[in-house]
Amino acid sequence: MTGELVGRVPERALAVYAHPDDPDVACGGTLAHWVESGADVHVIICTTGDKGTTDPSVDPLALARLRRDELSRSASVLGAAEPHLLGYPDGEIVNDLGLRHELVGWIRRLRPSVVLCPDPTAVIFGEDYFNHRDHRVVGMAMLDAVSPAAGLPLYFPDAGPPHRVEVAYLSGTLEPTVWVDIGHCLDRKIEAVRCHGSQLAGDPEGVLRAVVMRAEEEGGQAGVRFAEGFRRIRFTSSEEGA
Repeated sequence: MTGELVGRVPERALAVYAHPDDPDVACGGTLAHWVESGADVHVIICTTGDKGTTDPSVDPLALARLRRDELSRSASVLGAAEPHLLGYPDGEIVNDLGLRHELVGWIRRLRPSVVLCPDPTAVIFGEDYFNHRDHRVVGMAMLDAVSPAAGLPLYFPDAGPPHRVEVAYLSGTLEPTVWVDIGHCLDRKIEAVRCHGSQLAGDPEGVLRAVVMRAEEEGGQAGVRFAEGFRRIRFTSSEEGA
């Protein structure tokens, strides 16, 4: 038995992630597919990426500028709008009123029907990886912003008219429930990931091979060659058959 493929392309989607390379790795194929199919796709990056290096001699401000430029290039590859940057330092973001106010403001301004973000409940992945703090904080803050805050007028009334998001797709999950076929745009996902050269130092081709292997694994779950898997959360009944 194969998994359910997402058929519906949203009119507008908003992807919210912690670091500049996160959306390309997590859902770059899905974003490229949706853009190709006519969707208006926006990306919010919450941190500057200023600590994303193993080299202690790197200037954090210079690294943040470099990663901002890498992000702009990768968004252009995918066809997304110019990314929106919240500017929190790596490791210092907190799911507090200030962050939720910002996210609610963006949701109400952009009014997406679909959002994508990390699954904050996915922490330990076998013996080789755990979902670190920035990802978990951003994922939970985004879910808190989507429901109930963005849809109810008495939450952050200064952030604009309320807007109800229909569905969230959580990436990096241990419990995928739906998949997006990215076979026709895997090359654009790879090209977008390649834009983040600061994060590929040492073995860039090995990183890109890992991206392909992950897409193959998730494609096997969905019954297609390449896919991205998500845990879907519906907030309204209008998403039936998505």
